Order: sequence, then structure tokens, then C-alpha cells
Amino acid sequence: MKKVSILVAMAALFAVSCSDDDDEVIMEEVKGDYQNGILISNEGPFNNGTGTVTYISNDSLLVKETIFKAENNEDLGNIVQSIAFDEDMAYIVVNNSHKIHVVNRYTFKSEAVIEDGLLNPRYFTVANGKGYVTNWGDTADETDDYVAIIDLESNVVLKSIPTELGPEAITSNEDFVYVAHQGAFGQNNKVSIIDVSTDVVSTTLIVGDFPNSMQWDNAGNLWVLSSGAPAYTGEETNGTLVKINTSDNTLAQILDFETTEHPGDLSVENNTLYFGMSNAVYSFDSGSEALPTEAHITNVSFYSMTVNDGKLYGTDAKDYASKGDLYIYDLSTKELISTIAVGIIPGGIYFN
Repeated sequence: MKKVSILVAMAALFAVSCSDDDDEVIMEEVKGDYQNGILISNEGPFNNGTGTVTYISNDSLLVKETIFKAENNEDLGNIVQSIAFDEDMAYIVVNNSHKIHVVNRYTFKSEAVIEDGLLNPRYFTVANGKGYVTNWGDTADETDDYVAIIDLESNVVLKSIPTELGPEAITSNEDFVYVAHQGAFGQNNKVSIIDVSTDVVSTTLIVGDFPNSMQWDNAGNLWVLSSGAPAYTGEETNGTLVKINTSDNTLAQILDFETTEHPGDLSVENNTLYFGMSNAVYSFDSGSEALPTEAHITNVSFYSMTVNDGKLYGTDAKDYASKGDLYIYDLSTKELISTIAVGIIPGGIYFN
């Protein structure tokens, strides 16, 4: 019987391997335990403890907490601000600990730690084969903010570019790096544009007060969302949504919100922009000439949010001391389809 079973199995295997191209079974390469899922960066307690990263499978059935420590037997540090990717690498930016952990994005095994040349790092992007990371510098000094440039082969900071106050969100295309200056603990309203061939700031644009997020549309335009100054500053200002024509780096469109409207968390999918405001999520077609007046999803408020593959992902930081939640909504039906417990202060949502 054992011989018969082996012969049957071999025949089945031969049949699969010799089938027509239309019937060919294509096996996806397994690169690691954290492939094909969602990564949540959890900031962790503000002045003590460590931030973490949570992994969630795409079907939401598998949740693994503190995956960096599980793979490397060490903590990330305080505070886990953001994650960026370049090919097989993930760059985990840890703000208060002034460092970046470089890991394989699929196995989460440590590859390097970047510390020298960083001071309160915030966000990371890759352009022209180099890493660019925003730094607040000494938060008591409003003149020492900069963007650090990293050699991705040696994981060493090559140089720094002095910038306007409070460099925060950062993104790039083939030619330029775009830096939104939210103002750190102060206030700013600019986007700096770095020419990656010279690593010099070539242009500075005035957008709106407190620019908080940037996204690309299918035509290669860059959209910048600014929340405006909140009422507690003593001089409340309106939020704005602006479009930058990246062929000449000029402002192509400026859309103003009402003075009391303060949008955040700009996301994009299929040329539709989404943002959160006033306990709701709004959608905006990139070809529209006016801001939306009706919400897409109501009665929601997130610590951070993004969209991906027809779903809205939003986090709840709760009391900022206990574990938060990830909420997943279907953008078509507008229904909540899943709630998943994650780490303390879940601040970033990424897709692996």
C-alpha cells in the first residue's frame, strides 16, 4: 500500500508539472512571516517604555504584537514615529531615541541601526538611491532643524540640509524631495523642495498653516493638506488643500476650508483623495474644483487613518496609555468590518 501511495503521489506531481500554461500553478515566493499583511507602528508611552510594531495578516485572522522584539530580542525605543520602505528594507524611525532601525521588511530581522547624525528624527523617504529623513533638531532651538541624507548601502548619514522650522512629512519623486514644515512645537506653513541631484533646497512654497500630509495623484501632482491653526493658538486659521504641479514646482490649485474646519490625514486611492475632519471622513476627486460638502463616512474620529484596496483603516489611541484599536471599514458599503486590538498609541498604518 505504501508503494502504491507513493506512485499515485508521484503521478499527481508529474501531471501538475506537465500541464498546459493555462493550468500552471504559480507559487508565490515566501520571503518571511510578515509578508502580505498590515504593519501598525505604535508610538508607545511618551516619556518611558518603548514603541512597538504590530503585524496583522490581510485576512485579519492572525495578529502578532511586538514583532521587532520577537525577532531581535530588544526593544525599538521611544517613540516609534514612522516606518518607510525601500525594496526589501524597512526603516523604523524612533523619535525620542534619535535612531532608525533598519530591518528586513518581511522577516523583521535587524540589519543595522542608524544613530549618528540624527536628532529627533520624524519621517523618511528614498530618492536617487539615498534616504532622506526629517529632523526637528533640538526642540528648544527653532533654527537647527534639518533633513539628514543617508547612504543606504552603509547606513551612514552623509550630510544634512538645514531647513525651515519643523520639517515633518516627507515624500519624493525621481527628481525632488518634498518636505512639509508643520512647525515642530511652533508653527509653519511651507513646503521645501530639495533637488536630489544637488541635495540643495531649490524652491520653498507657502501652502497653509500646519501642513500635515501629502499624497500623489495618478498624473504625478502632489497634494498637500494643511489643518490650519487651531483655536487654542489664539489666532485660528482655516485648513487648505493645495495641488503642486511637480513639472515646474508651482501651486496649481488652492482650496480653502472654513475657518473652523481643520482637516488631517490625507490619503489617496484611484485618484480619489480622502481626509478626516469634524468626526467624519470626506472624499474628493482629484479633478474637482471644489471641496466636498457632504461626508463619505460619518461618526468616526481617528488618531491616524489611510485607505487601501477599497478599505478605510483608522486607529484609536484611546487614553494614550493602554492598547489602542485598528478599525477597518468597507469604503463602498461604509460599514465597519473589523476591530483589532493593537499597541499603545497606534500612529502609523502600512501595507507589506
